[in-house]
Amino acid sequence: MRLKASLLAAGLALLSFGAKAQLPTNPNYSANDRFEQLGPALPTPNTFRNASGAPGRDYFENRADYDIRVELDDANQKITGSETVTYFNNSPDELKYLWLQLDQNLFDKNSVNSLTQTGSVNPNGMSVNAVQNLGTPRGIGMDKEKEFGYKITRVADKAGKALKYTVNQTMMRIELPTPLKPGQNYTFGIDWNFFVTEYYGRAGYEYFPKDGNYNYFIAHWFPRLCKYDDINGWQNKQFLGGSEFTLIFGNYKVAITVPNDHVVAATGECQNYKQVLTATQQRRMQQASNSKTPVVIVTQAEAEAAEKGKPTGKKTWIYTAQNVRDFAFASSRKFIWDAMQTDVYGDGRKIWSMSYYPKEGNPLWGQYSTRVVEHTLKSYGNRTFKYPYPVAISCHSVPGGGMEYPMISFNGGRPEADGTYSEQVKAGMIGVIIHEVGHNFFPMIVNSDERQWTWMDEGLNTFCQYLAEKEWDYNFPSRRGEPQYIVDYMKSDKSVLSPIMTSGENVIYLGPNAYAKPATALNILRETVMGRELFDYAFKEYANRWRFKSPTPADFFRTLEDASGVDLDWFWKGWFYGTEPVDQDLVEVEWFQINSQNPEVVKAEARAEAQRRANTISKQRDAADQNSTVVAKDSSMRDFYNSYDPYKVTEADRKKYQDYLATLSPDERKLAESNTNFYTVSLKNKGGLPMPVIIRMEFEDGTDSVARIPAEVWRFNDKDVKKVITTSKKVVAWTLDPFQEIADIDTENNSFPRRPTPSRFQLYKQQQSAPRPKNPMQQERDARQQAPGTQGGRKQ
Repeated sequence: MRLKASLLAAGLALLSFGAKAQLPTNPNYSANDRFEQLGPALPTPNTFRNASGAPGRDYFENRADYDIRVELDDANQKITGSETVTYFNNSPDELKYLWLQLDQNLFDKNSVNSLTQTGSVNPNGMSVNAVQNLGTPRGIGMDKEKEFGYKITRVADKAGKALKYTVNQTMMRIELPTPLKPGQNYTFGIDWNFFVTEYYGRAGYEYFPKDGNYNYFIAHWFPRLCKYDDINGWQNKQFLGGSEFTLIFGNYKVAITVPNDHVVAATGECQNYKQVLTATQQRRMQQASNSKTPVVIVTQAEAEAAEKGKPTGKKTWIYTAQNVRDFAFASSRKFIWDAMQTDVYGDGRKIWSMSYYPKEGNPLWGQYSTRVVEHTLKSYGNRTFKYPYPVAISCHSVPGGGMEYPMISFNGGRPEADGTYSEQVKAGMIGVIIHEVGHNFFPMIVNSDERQWTWMDEGLNTFCQYLAEKEWDYNFPSRRGEPQYIVDYMKSDKSVLSPIMTSGENVIYLGPNAYAKPATALNILRETVMGRELFDYAFKEYANRWRFKSPTPADFFRTLEDASGVDLDWFWKGWFYGTEPVDQDLVEVEWFQINSQNPEVVKAEARAEAQRRANTISKQRDAADQNSTVVAKDSSMRDFYNSYDPYKVTEADRKKYQDYLATLSPDERKLAESNTNFYTVSLKNKGGLPMPVIIRMEFEDGTDSVARIPAEVWRFNDKDVKKVITTSKKVVAWTLDPFQEIADIDTENNSFPRRPTPSRFQLYKQQQSAPRPKNPMQQERDARQQAPGTQGGRKQ
């Protein structure tokens, strides 16, 4: 801060500061663009989707019901199925053909995904990608003797007459004998088979060489109807493995035939537990239906016995599911199974929370998984809508990652072989279960188009995951959600950045772009821009408007503004349509005080300043000889001015001050006598993304205060602004974004006066590589074993 050399003599003129808009001096400013409405960037409202962001009076959802019989061949890792589909045309349009998705064709050696994998060959050899591309479409472990992808063996109408069809990569068109008119339905059948791949992140198998068994996680396994809607007509984006699914709702009946020592988990409710469970397991189910803690249905001992045995036949599990957009299942003889059926929302309706996992998942999975499932339903339900389905399942798949389907999810998180685990593994497991179970809300019920708008399910779900993690444990180490966690991504080179409003297939860093950045943006809306009350109401309104319907980004943007009364177009532009970062620079702070003209104050300050200026090094050194001067020795050399005090307050001074006060109104007199401090804060928007300005002021008495200035402060000039802040106390330090709210990428320029930050250096730059450290549980165990009085972990 710096004090102006001359105080403001016409002190009350300061009242006009900030009354006029500060016009930009740079002709290239774009503030008006930033704060104008999105306008043509959003689709024109119509009778299908109205201007408020709600479904319009003509909104429709086509649907498809499925009756499927499927068999898992454990010896050959093969799926064989037959389905009867009834498709309902609820649209206002006549349909000449139906499009279906054949997502298993992702693994065909001639698929778009396989042919567009990149890599290189150079004098040093092949790149990893190039090697993986030679016969393995996604670089996963796949038997080169098998032809992967669908083998379609029959497509026929309900009378058995063959239907003409065309396969185009991961899609199939079925020609209808006559056009399907609005309000009509059509039934047809398909038979197919395919080989299951090794688990690739969404589905597949995991092989356990120690016991020779497989865990199967079967998804996008049957030909599924594409979506037909008012936005695109038929969905026509091929499945390339990155972006997920665009689906429609329907009712399912699925009969799953597996080896008779397998346990099956699936979307929906099992209809024949009496035929597939032992009497003991059925009693445990009954106990679990009235338990507030998980009850083990299939024990670890039972699962280990099954691992060592051999199946003696087959068993068919029958599941039904109502009003779901997909169906998935898991099957293994290795599964331990625990469950509890609880009144999640206190409304008398019980929901099953279940977990399936091999012994390799314990002790983590038995202790935490099912409890986390129930917590997720409660947390998400409280901020959206009550979970409508009867069950939610968490299956332990491969150690990393997770994947979601209606009522069932495949989740990672595996302890070490000795049963110990790091805190990171534990938190990662809990976080991924929350995330994947949470996907039941987005997009399994709020049915957004994942194939095009990855962020609409991943970003919204990651945001809700972050809130649920905090509700699970106040100190939970969340990876995403806090603004500071997105900083590294936002300051990346622009060549690798894409707007959030980009198809997931075309994004380089999908995790930060579609998960972390939108989740962070919503957290900033909730905490900083809108406030919790307005945001929570609007977010819940969006979820309820679009449950069991299919929103677009415009529906989300419009609903949040409509339900909150907050114009957020500037925010959507910056965070969702742009790639600019936040970088606010606190350039300078100038300090002013009103010249009150009170002689007691004015002359006292002048005296102090004169004394300060006179206190030079020469004056200090000459003080010892001051009585040796001519004037000091000879009094005749003194006159009036040797005893004159120019800083003494006279009666004339007091009268002049009273005359001045008499000219002021009561409010003006109060201000003149207040001794208020006026600070002009100069700010730069170096990053480009306009955001609210949050300034912490630290006062000389040790207290502090925070000023919050809305983002609209940048609306006339998006590069440089000055803001006047008044305080009754003197400010000694200023800090921008003191609570790390806005994802500012450079905190070095956030303080005034500047606060130097030390750079660290190592004394020894060459260090020997250390072996992988043991996790804290292993370290504690080793310490106990080595403690005095023990030998080999036992008391002597």
